[in-house]
Amino acid sequence: MRELTEQSLIAGLDETARRCPAVARALAEAGYPELRRREPGFAALLRAIVGQQLSVASAGAIWGRLEDAVRPLTPEALAALDDATLRALGLSGPKTRYARALAEGCASGALDLDRLEGLPDEDAIAALVAVKGIGRWTAEVYLLFALGRRDVLPAGDLALLTAAQRLFGLPERPAPGGLLERAEIWRPWRGAVAHLLWRYFSETRPARRSGGESLPV
Repeated sequence: MRELTEQSLIAGLDETARRCPAVARALAEAGYPELRRREPGFAALLRAIVGQQLSVASAGAIWGRLEDAVRPLTPEALAALDDATLRALGLSGPKTRYARALAEGCASGALDLDRLEGLPDEDAIAALVAVKGIGRWTAEVYLLFALGRRDVLPAGDLALLTAAQRLFGLPERPAPGGLLERAEIWRPWRGAVAHLLWRYFSETRPARRSGGESLPV
């Protein structure tokens, strides 16, 4: 499984743009995106959980408090904190439970994050969503940013869906399944196009907007 790199991100987008006029237009209007990568492991997956359904600013603030309070940020260290402390750091009640489930899974070996690196995308996603609080979006964000999977597209992401609405001139935001249908032509570079769509979302959004779309932090 080839990983996304700075070089392959550009090459993959160029290749896809030759097949898909919409990708070519997004590149022309927004430019090449930067590759977003994180160190794989517990902290990266916890960060994806923290970012669920939050704005970049809110998720970033909570994540900063967690990093400051839990050093090193390991499953054991997080599990040692009581719920009141986690809530004071900004985690909601459900996310406190999800963070604990992740910490327990990693500490017990029920979730082997190292093993994910050798699994096909769908098998890795299945292993992740078996943990309480990890849905498909969270799993896909982890695979894309921490493992660099080049063909993973978090189709449930609101910013990606909004970007697709603008790019294709749709009257309303498409459903995740609709985005996946349009994205078939982007294989095997859907992860690269996801990077581009996040940039397109940021570069083309109206000056004033009332939506709650956010990008993964």
